[in-house]
Parts: sequence; C-alpha cells; structure tokens
Amino acid sequence: MAAERRPRGRTTLIIAAAAVLGIAAGTAVGYGVQADRAPTPLTALSQPDLAYPAKALPADQVPDPLPASQDRQVRTDGDLRKLLIPRPGGWRDNENATLIQDGWMGVDDYALAFKSEDYMFSEFLGNNVRRIAAVSWRKGAYGVARLRLVQFRSGIDSAAAAFAENQRAYMPEADRGAGNEGDALKGSVSGRYYLYKVDRKAGYMPNYRARAVFHRGDVMVEINMSDTVPISKKDIRTLAERQLERL
Repeated sequence: MAAERRPRGRTTLIIAAAAVLGIAAGTAVGYGVQADRAPTPLTALSQPDLAYPAKALPADQVPDPLPASQDRQVRTDGDLRKLLIPRPGGWRDNENATLIQDGWMGVDDYALAFKSEDYMFSEFLGNNVRRIAAVSWRKGAYGVARLRLVQFRSGIDSAAAAFAENQRAYMPEADRGAGNEGDALKGSVSGRYYLYKVDRKAGYMPNYRARAVFHRGDVMVEINMSDTVPISKKDIRTLAERQLERL
C-alpha cells in the first residue's frame, strides 16, 4: 500500500512563516547593534581655501570703480540718444522722418515698421522694451539711412539678444528677408549685415536695400539703408561697425 502523501500547503506556510520571523529577527538585531554603536560624525561642511578673503581689504587697496567710458551700464542708463553715432559726412537730417521725435521713437511707431504691427507691438510690451533712440538721414536724391537702438529693461540682457536673433532668423528667406546669410559683423558675437537683391518693377526706379542687426548688452541695434543706386557692403558695414564701437 502506498504511503499517504503529506499536504504541501501546510509545509509551505511553515517555511514562509519561518522566513518572515527570520527577517524580523534580523532587522531587530540590526537596529540593536546600530543603537549600541557610537554616532559616526558627518563630514565637515566648511571647506578650506574659500574664494572670498577672510576680511575686507584696506581702503587703500580697494580697486577703483570702472570709469564711465568703460562701464557699459553707466553709458546705457544715461541719455540713450548720445550713443547714436554722429551723422556721417555727405548725409543730412531726414526731414521726412516724422515718427522720430527729438531722437526718440515710440514703441507703437516702431511696430509700424513690421508687417504684423499688432503682433510686434504686443511682443515689444511683453519683452519689456524700455525705450528706443532713433535717427534718420538722407543722402543724394533718394538715399535713406535709419538707425534704431532698442533698449530692454535692466537685467533682461537676453531679451535684446533674442530679439536680434529673431530678426536675423528670417533674413536668408527671399520673400521676407534679404535672401542670403549675410556677413559677420566684426567685433560682434552674432551680429550680421546684409545686402538685398535689387527690387525692379516696371514704371518704378530700382530699389536697393541693406540691413544690419546686432546687439550689445541690453541694446538691440537695427540699421536700414535704401537707395535707387547700388549700396555696397562697405556702406552698411561701416555704419554698423561705428555704431557697435560706440556702444
């Protein structure tokens, strides 16, 4: 007669119960051992050779502040119009620049220079445009140059860089921009200047255009030139380089 088999379920429960008791016992022993040990000190938070001095420098060793000629914020916090380059030789004031009043241009008036006027106006307000200094000159019968310094509020330097980059982004497009990548502006990290393809229409004089876009600090600079005779790269580059140096 075959021996009767023992039920597996009960044996399994006994083993499982023993395992649980073993774990519980081990945990209790572990806590007991840890409680009997002396506390382990933490690593010191202070570190030697910190970057700042132990005490203030004597008055005769404190470095002098930057002169105004080298402190860009001092210059841009003053009369922004004074940072516009002087009128070059051969140019005259543009009496038709009615949107410029005493060297200033309103944000709403600046938005008129763009196709999406309402959108750009809201963008200027949202990006904290502080003020716009502007000037316009004429040369010959139809030559015009327009310079604008768009300053953003203090502490938002990235807004000027972002605005300049947005303007450069569409310049390679033929329908909205110059249709080319332009040329790098010397002395600027990302500034560029462009020559447009001549615009010829029946019954109209040819239209030549050039543009430069760059920024320095919290000021974005835009320079536009137009004429019925060709504009050279030197023409737009010279104005841009002079304006960049003045900032």
